[in-house]
Amino acid sequence: MSDRVIIFDTTLRDGEQCPGASLTPTQKLEVARQLDRLNVDVIEGGFAIASPGDFEGIQLIARHVTRPILCSLARALPKDIEAASRALKGAKRRRIHTFVATSDVHMKHKLHKAEGEVVRLAVAAVKQARRYTDDVEFSPEDAARSRPEFLYRVLEAVIAAGARTVNIPDTVGFAIPVQFGELIAGIKANVPNIDQAVISVHCHNDLGLSTANSLAAVLNGARQVEVTINGIGERAGNASLEEVVMAIKTRPDLFGVTHGINTKELYKASRLVSKLTGFLVQPNKAIVGANAFAHESGIHQDGVLKFKKTYEIMRPEDVGFGASKLVLGKHSGRHAFGERLKALGFALSAAQFGAAFERFKRLADQKKEVFDQDLMAIVEDQLTDVPERYRLIYLHATSGTGVVPTATVRLQRGKETLEAAASGDGPVNACYKAIDRLLGFKGKLLDYTIQSVTSGQEALGEVAVRVQAKGRIEHGRGASTDIIEASAKAYLSAINRLLGQASRPRRPKVMA
Repeated sequence: MSDRVIIFDTTLRDGEQCPGASLTPTQKLEVARQLDRLNVDVIEGGFAIASPGDFEGIQLIARHVTRPILCSLARALPKDIEAASRALKGAKRRRIHTFVATSDVHMKHKLHKAEGEVVRLAVAAVKQARRYTDDVEFSPEDAARSRPEFLYRVLEAVIAAGARTVNIPDTVGFAIPVQFGELIAGIKANVPNIDQAVISVHCHNDLGLSTANSLAAVLNGARQVEVTINGIGERAGNASLEEVVMAIKTRPDLFGVTHGINTKELYKASRLVSKLTGFLVQPNKAIVGANAFAHESGIHQDGVLKFKKTYEIMRPEDVGFGASKLVLGKHSGRHAFGERLKALGFALSAAQFGAAFERFKRLADQKKEVFDQDLMAIVEDQLTDVPERYRLIYLHATSGTGVVPTATVRLQRGKETLEAAASGDGPVNACYKAIDRLLGFKGKLLDYTIQSVTSGQEALGEVAVRVQAKGRIEHGRGASTDIIEASAKAYLSAINRLLGQASRPRRPKVMA
């Protein structure tokens, strides 16, 4: 038995059958080229008779993508097989994939045919397809719900007729791994000529088991797996190419087989299919989701920083993802926080680091993710030797149409707590007046600017001010998801600098 698994990609056929995922022929060619870079073995380009667009897409791929086998689906009907052969005419390597249902429920309620007629149709279809290509694949549709004895009979007949691949579909995602693995083992044991064909599987994800079923089949002798990028397809989708491939790559001890996929192209393929179909990839999607290699838990981040294999069973670089992502959020610990600051070029003392980490934790409670720009804004204030004489501990501001803006401010000065309220032209002006009242002097605001540090509704706002008081001018900066709070912090920052400057001893003048 071969130890290499053939990867048959049906993104452009079954994947495109997903409602809303229709692709133009040009878009199909773009995906096919990426699948070629991915080094898939077989590309099922479409269902030639289904539409002029499918027919044209297969023809276009045949002209421009020559390395992989190009396949077209066809029902076990003469007109379907003729259409497939015409669409594939220009392909360097071509396959016709024909099918007919073999489960009792399909034969009775959809086909209205007896077993003997189904066998006759299957054999006739394979023989017709063999007139156009030696590479013919046959699928007994709904195989997972077919009676094993009848399934064995059909498979023996189509192999004798010339099928070189027999594909076992779990068409409605009904199987579970143990059962599906046993089905493949049963086929190997009970179809006399099975050694003349490759056993393939095509699993749907209705119970969320498509990848597990496909892998169970590989363990029991299947050597072709039919998959789609991002697992797109009918209803709940198909087995995901990236999941099947990386499971085989990550667990060679279990599977003992290889594949030819260039895994570094997986992420690009995922992004391209997502972009062209408009189907977003869920963040927690295995292998290619945005969070697939992201760590926020402090325990996990600490482990990854010490030795990546503590929490990563594969390298993000191996799927084209770049490096691991340590997401800084409320669950992050000091280790990850410190490593990120180092990467940003900050060197803080123990006291500065502690204060910055406290501010980071407070911000992380307000935001889902703290970005580099956020970190830069919240730690830069720690890189000064000016003591924080006054610290903002409470702020409440009201404003609106027809309402006089007011602000209540509470400051900490050593062990003393100070509180005052004031009204003003706006909430920021009211806040500054309340602070002036507490300080006992009036600061003159010379300049005020505000900008968004990061994007999105939870963006951190940064305020920069220049304040004049007691004959001196100093700048201040403050950051918060609340722009009034950021404004108050910036004003207090400038005031603290002014007071710190005033308390420093004057240098003696040096006479020339």
